[in-house]
Amino acid sequence: MYSLLRPLFFQLDAETAHHAGLNALSIAHKLHLTSLLTSAKQGKPAQVMGLSFPNQVGLAAGLDKNGAYIDALAALGFGSIEIGTVTPRPQPGNPQPRLFRLPEAKAIINRMGFNNNGVERLINNVQKAQFKGILGINIGKNFDTPIERAAEDYLTCLNAVYPYASYVTVNISSPNTKNLRDLQSADALSNLLSQLKAQQLRLSDTHGRYVPIALKIAPDLDDAQINDIARLLKQHQFDGVIATNTTLSRRDVGNLPHGNEAGGLSGEPVRISSTRIIQKLSSQLAGEIPIIGVGGISAGQHALDKINAGANLVQLYTGLIYRGPQLISECIDTLASA
Repeated sequence: MYSLLRPLFFQLDAETAHHAGLNALSIAHKLHLTSLLTSAKQGKPAQVMGLSFPNQVGLAAGLDKNGAYIDALAALGFGSIEIGTVTPRPQPGNPQPRLFRLPEAKAIINRMGFNNNGVERLINNVQKAQFKGILGINIGKNFDTPIERAAEDYLTCLNAVYPYASYVTVNISSPNTKNLRDLQSADALSNLLSQLKAQQLRLSDTHGRYVPIALKIAPDLDDAQINDIARLLKQHQFDGVIATNTTLSRRDVGNLPHGNEAGGLSGEPVRISSTRIIQKLSSQLAGEIPIIGVGGISAGQHALDKINAGANLVQLYTGLIYRGPQLISECIDTLASA
């Protein structure tokens, strides 16, 4: 079914198609027609971050920024759904156009800029959803919050989403919020992780429930930076790491239409660098902290490559744009039979 619909969506500009696709999926779900798009698979369960995932294939953050389509997306067979990135206050994001397809490379460039309706609206949407599975909530900072006060925004979001999340992801790796990636430097990261961990423990006591926190990092890191991040994740006893976000590299796409647009590049061109980061992290973490692998998965084998590199779970996004929901089933089947 998706192979028939994709040419229609690709005639629209990318952001319009994004909203149209989600609205169409929501309608299909309400009409109980989701089975026409995918055959949901049982998959192989996994215990990660103290949580029971029904399968190892999740949805990455960014597709459903406001948590408005949780039930429809969950019906496609994902083992987990991650929504966001959400910020304390609503913000429109960067000026349009800000989302570009690169079909020749099975890639997307985005400079969305954490456009979202704010944490209160997201929580309202979560409360309306029927989904009872694993729900990750990805948090960030507002664009106009000075970087030296970034921790305040992350703590505000953590406090707000904690009662509703299965796990929380701290996004310090989007290239589309000015200076955000500076938080990946050792000193800044240690300070942020320390504050978040302390608040997590306080919230655990308050709510009587421990909610894991994962850190989402960029693919544009050298070995020394990876080693620092791994050391700090262990030092501050973080629960997981998501590798990786989008890349600033244009090595494989600079000659393509839209290939030099500003923003983060996702899809096939980031697959190898993402897997390299997973391998390096896995070596440094030695199984102490689980890894969620994301970046360039457009086939079941790609998902398996990330698991073999050391990931415990995988997430999809850009591959869905090009392959559709059948990619979910393919990845679940490949991992279950490995």
